[in-house]
Amino acid sequence: MTTLPTPEATFDWGRALAAHLESGCVIALCGHLGAGKTQATKGIVAGLGSNAAVTSPTFTLVHEYLDGRVPIFHFDFYRMDTPEQVLSVGWDDFLDEPGVVIVEWADLFPDLLPEHTRWFHFESLPTGERHVMEKPAASA
Repeated sequence: MTTLPTPEATFDWGRALAAHLESGCVIALCGHLGAGKTQATKGIVAGLGSNAAVTSPTFTLVHEYLDGRVPIFHFDFYRMDTPEQVLSVGWDDFLDEPGVVIVEWADLFPDLLPEHTRWFHFESLPTGERHVMEKPAASA
């Protein structure tokens, strides 16, 4: 478990993770509202070399950032009600693209994510700090 004392530390955690990512990686970010998923995504996107302004794709489902060292496909499952809704936007096609897939609220539809997905759970504490822990797929 890693303790992230500030939003900046959460960004830096994402940036550091990005150094180890390559095309084909799928990153699942889980945790309640405000736990740091989007802030971590901002760091990942920056760490992959994109200059894009990152926001949570809650209403559009996916944002594409194509200006980094690999394409990035940023999903948010928060407003999706069924796996069929996710599949209807071309989910499988994005998994086949040469790039990195980042999914916020991935735990809503874990069966849609490939076996090689890296799962991270974020928790915000009353102190304002956040904990992040990588979990095996079976316990995500």
